[in-house]
Amino acid sequence: PLPLQQPRLRSHKYCLVFLLQYNRVWIPDNEEVWQSAEITKNYKAGDRFLHVQLEDGTELSYPVDPAALPPLRNPDILVGENDLTALSYLHEPAVLHNLKIRFVESKLIYTYSGIILVAINPYKQLPIYGDAIIHAYSGQNMGDMDPHIFAVAEEAYKQMARNNKNQSIIVSGESGAGKTVSARYTMRYFATVSKSSSNAHVEDKVLASNPITEAVGNAKTTRNDNSSRFGKYTEISFDQNYQIIGANMRTYLLEKSRVVFQSENERNYHIFYQLCASAMQPEYEHLKLGNAEEFNYTRMGGSTVIEGIDDRANMVETQKTFDLLGLKGDFQMDVFKMLAAILHLGNVEIAAVGDERSSINKHLNIFCELLGLNCDKVARWLCHRKIVTTSETVTKPMTRAQAANARDALAKKIYSHLFDFIVERINQALQFPGKQHTFIGVLDIYGFETFDVNSFEQFCINYANEKLQQQFNLHVFKLEQEEYMKEDIPWTLIDFYDNQPVIDLIEAKMGILELLDEECLLPHGKDENWLQKLYNNFVNKNSLFEKPRMSNTSFIIQHFADKVEYKCEGFLEKNRDTVHEVLIEILKESKFHLCANFFQDSPVSVSPFSSTINIKSARPVLKSPNKQTLLSGVFQFRNSLSLLMVTLNATTPHYVRCIKPNDEKLPFEFDSKRVAQQLRACGVLETIRISAQSYPSRWTYIEFFSRYSILMTQQELSINDKKQICKIVLQRLIQDHNQYQFGRTKIFFRAGQVAYLEKLRSDKLRHACILIQKRVRGWLQRRRFLSMRRAALTVQQYFRGQQAITARNLKQTWAAIIIQKYCRGYLVRRLCQLIHVAAVTIQAYTRGFLARKKYRKVQPIKNLISVTGNNLCSVKNMNTMAIIPNSSPFACLVLLSSALSFYICHVLSPFNRVLESHFQSQKEIYEKEIEGLNFKVEHLSQDINHLQKLFREENDINDGIRLEVSRLTSENLVCSRCRSTTQMCLWHSKYLKPRGVVVNMIPGLPAHILFMCVRYADYLNDPDMLKSFMNVTIDGIKQVVKEHSEDFEMLSFWLSNTYYFLNCLKQYSGEEEFMKYNTPRQNKNCLKHFDLSEYRQILSDLAIRIYHQFIIVMENNIQHMIVPGMLEYESLQGISGLKPTGFRKRSSSIDDTDTYTMTSILQQLSYFYSTMCQNGLDSELLKQAVKQLFFLIGAVTLNSLFLRKDMCSCRKGMQIRCNISYLEEWLKDKNLQSSNAKETLEPLSQAAWLLQVKKITDDDAKEICEHCTSLSTVQIVKILNSYTPIDDFEKRVTPSFVRKVQVRAATAASDVQLTA
Repeated sequence: PLPLQQPRLRSHKYCLVFLLQYNRVWIPDNEEVWQSAEITKNYKAGDRFLHVQLEDGTELSYPVDPAALPPLRNPDILVGENDLTALSYLHEPAVLHNLKIRFVESKLIYTYSGIILVAINPYKQLPIYGDAIIHAYSGQNMGDMDPHIFAVAEEAYKQMARNNKNQSIIVSGESGAGKTVSARYTMRYFATVSKSSSNAHVEDKVLASNPITEAVGNAKTTRNDNSSRFGKYTEISFDQNYQIIGANMRTYLLEKSRVVFQSENERNYHIFYQLCASAMQPEYEHLKLGNAEEFNYTRMGGSTVIEGIDDRANMVETQKTFDLLGLKGDFQMDVFKMLAAILHLGNVEIAAVGDERSSINKHLNIFCELLGLNCDKVARWLCHRKIVTTSETVTKPMTRAQAANARDALAKKIYSHLFDFIVERINQALQFPGKQHTFIGVLDIYGFETFDVNSFEQFCINYANEKLQQQFNLHVFKLEQEEYMKEDIPWTLIDFYDNQPVIDLIEAKMGILELLDEECLLPHGKDENWLQKLYNNFVNKNSLFEKPRMSNTSFIIQHFADKVEYKCEGFLEKNRDTVHEVLIEILKESKFHLCANFFQDSPVSVSPFSSTINIKSARPVLKSPNKQTLLSGVFQFRNSLSLLMVTLNATTPHYVRCIKPNDEKLPFEFDSKRVAQQLRACGVLETIRISAQSYPSRWTYIEFFSRYSILMTQQELSINDKKQICKIVLQRLIQDHNQYQFGRTKIFFRAGQVAYLEKLRSDKLRHACILIQKRVRGWLQRRRFLSMRRAALTVQQYFRGQQAITARNLKQTWAAIIIQKYCRGYLVRRLCQLIHVAAVTIQAYTRGFLARKKYRKVQPIKNLISVTGNNLCSVKNMNTMAIIPNSSPFACLVLLSSALSFYICHVLSPFNRVLESHFQSQKEIYEKEIEGLNFKVEHLSQDINHLQKLFREENDINDGIRLEVSRLTSENLVCSRCRSTTQMCLWHSKYLKPRGVVVNMIPGLPAHILFMCVRYADYLNDPDMLKSFMNVTIDGIKQVVKEHSEDFEMLSFWLSNTYYFLNCLKQYSGEEEFMKYNTPRQNKNCLKHFDLSEYRQILSDLAIRIYHQFIIVMENNIQHMIVPGMLEYESLQGISGLKPTGFRKRSSSIDDTDTYTMTSILQQLSYFYSTMCQNGLDSELLKQAVKQLFFLIGAVTLNSLFLRKDMCSCRKGMQIRCNISYLEEWLKDKNLQSSNAKETLEPLSQAAWLLQVKKITDDDAKEICEHCTSLSTVQIVKILNSYTPIDDFEKRVTPSFVRKVQVRAATAASDVQLTA
């Protein structure tokens, strides 16, 4: 393992503030690299030990150096962030811990580190690379979505289009880290988002180049089953419309030694095994191949098969990609013949004849036969060499070892030429006729390597990584400087690691490379002599070069990542890379044209992208007069590397660092040691170190205000300028003004300041929670106290009552009851008397009032009686008065009865007769009036009937005239009338706004007019006229729809009318499904002579086409509003708070007044609805369109939620549920509940519920599985893994809980299958 790098905190005084009890730090650990510990005792200046407790409960006294105190741990709220630069404390343990949390617990393989995308190989297929994901990232800002390789590709594509500047994506990492796959996905992204309109399928050809280069350039190693053994830089060319028009590929440093040698458990290049697996095919019989076990060059590593890989199927795929690139069967067979020849050459056995001679057996014949060579000459010159002196030429036999080396050198040479030839032909297939406007280069190159035995290849690889690291450091430094200048922050010089001394050691004058070329020029040059020169020139003279203590055949170089020990054995041979000239001459004479062309002195390249183009180095390179030096391996690699650096420096780079999490290739297993080594080697920690030296944490004013408004006072919040509020608050909270800087749009913080602010915020929230808890608990306690008090009183009452039961108490109680009885009786009687008096008084006054009222009513009758019977009454009164005193009571009663009868007969009868006569006169008057009115009604009815008869007669006359005119003019005018009617309708649609047309006519009127024309043609039984009319109508509708393909109102107008017209044809032209519902009157109107089934089908297809375009236009108009309105906008104001975003800022964090809100979505939906209603769109079509819109809203929101970890929080779940309720209310308001649009939002609704529900116990897991029926298990797990607490009070979802949910969901799914 590499030596641990101890992070240092900037300020010792500042550090002491946080080295208090209960704070957490990182301490070194041999197994996990770093281990978290909690301080158990306050640290004071001068203490030699720091008392801590590890996470497993172990207490430890950790010795500390006051100058290098242990690094502090970030608050849990900052752990698991998308961007490492969002961490308050930037150091190695924080980076490791953040990556581990994301990778192991959240199953997230991508993380930003400033400008770098860190990609950890999951060793498992993940469903995050489909076309739907590509379209989700297309057009998005880099900080708006979760980290992804597609986000880097989109950023490069966007910058190219915006700035018209070439871009580069540099993908690097160890073997097995996933470089090739990452590069492949970036190219696939460009091919998907920039598809051209031509039929050349350029994108498919660009992608097809990958399987071919992987077949001939990739191999199985101990670290990776598909390891790239060469570097590749692919330029993807774009035109002015930023569509792919072609590509060009450059390759670097093919590992030729793998052709003839593989270590244990490794394989040769894939193409050899693919060819051997297909050897039994008839077309390959002439190659005389067999199983891979039969050839030395394929069985050397002892591993000819890769588990899970079908070489024969891969061979078929390779042939298909050759065909796609236009490299047909003849070319492929030539390539396979060369490959077979190499395999047979490896089986050539060389036997020793004496001490200094060798001979070759019969296995050479097949090799010579395939390549068209003279077998005798090849056999001779594989065992002999020609030595040319000034006076003579001498042929000298070679030893068996020398002959074997010559054979292997020839095999490597042939494969090298074949590899370059294939790359050249691929470039020919990808070349383009037009001019390149811009390009994006994808560099898939080996990362820093160190093995137990490091040789020439590792030296070149690490040399290339030194150059790339230098370019990376300068780019990071440049970005930092530009950021400071843009924000008007005082620029201070930042110290960063400069590896120029290492590069000078390798490539400067009299450096390692020049001494190597110099030794190669000598006839008897040896590796040992070259190594001795290195010792003499650099040991004790250059601190970056060392001599191993226990070896005289190695040397050590201190690279930027680590010290590497190189074995000098084989350096000269690999650098010379030569084959004896006599063998070259024999190959030139080959009858096989491809072999002969490989070894011509000056081969003419037919490709403008050939690797033989002249290269100009980035820095002056000393040229040697000797031709052999110019052809050395180091020289070629050095020049190609210089050209690469020139290209990269002329582009805007984007960095992807691939990390290998473990050496056992286990899915989602994190080996901290291995990861730490790679982070140091790939420059991630160097980026962190550069950022940490200045102001690593950067917040916009809006983000700061949103996050820390809780720390602001009411007086500060009353200020209108948010930027000024932030300044005032920050000056109050942090006294040391050197710990932050105010920029134009951002606030810059030094390391640890954000953690300090988070602590203040957490303390404030905790204090508020305590206050709320205090009030609630006090209320609960008071409520409980009152309840207990009432209970105590009740108990006391019954207890005291029990105590009071004695004879004396009973007697006293009885006496008291008697007294109470009489007292209460007296009081009740008194009250009753008062009520009786009051009632009598009220009755007296009431009866008097009623008597007076009655009296006033009979006053007229009394007067009449007094007038008519005055005398009679007087007589009777006197008689009565005279009789009564002397009569009995019965006689008095009889007398009174007779008097009453007299009164009724003689007084009331005349009065009744007067009234009856009056009523009779009134009745006669009313009957006369009714009779007069009836007479008038009858007269008016006769007039109306007469007028109706006259009107009908006039109409009959007019109809006769019309029919006569129509009959006379139909022969000449019918066709023109139909055309003019159709053209009039189309003219309305073309030049008039549909909304105006709809307002001024009934919905579907154009459709009805068109159908009237059809009926007229049917009435005339004119098929030519009908055919002409229908063709004109259909073509006209198509033309209008094509010209207004983006006009929603026009599409809605013609969708409605086309659908109406189609329904009319179905109802009246023979569609049985429609006609069976017709009334008898409707059946009379059916067409008599034509069956328009063919036209009905054409119109149906046209209506479907219009509907699809109609839906596309609606989706395009609303899609860009969905994510801002549904996810980013706060419908519930103040409920959410932003978290640190790091280098990649969210675009939504900018205070943009034009940001779409939920209201924007509802307004757009209302516009769609009102337009469809005004155009009279069929209700079923309208409901279907609304349903599709709601499905789009739910799907886009849910997909974006899956891809944005920062949105997966409890508060965001509340926001989403609120927005869903607005949509449901809109449906209710428009009476569209029956459209089933609400059901399409169910997955989103369940996702919002899942974010809010408790996620701790087994019951919670059960409830989640039972409730989230519309979400798949993968989606549920994705949300749980992405759940991000906004505050310290929220808890993360533990991996054990996620596993519980997975198990329950899997069990439920299996139960469903069993029942099915």
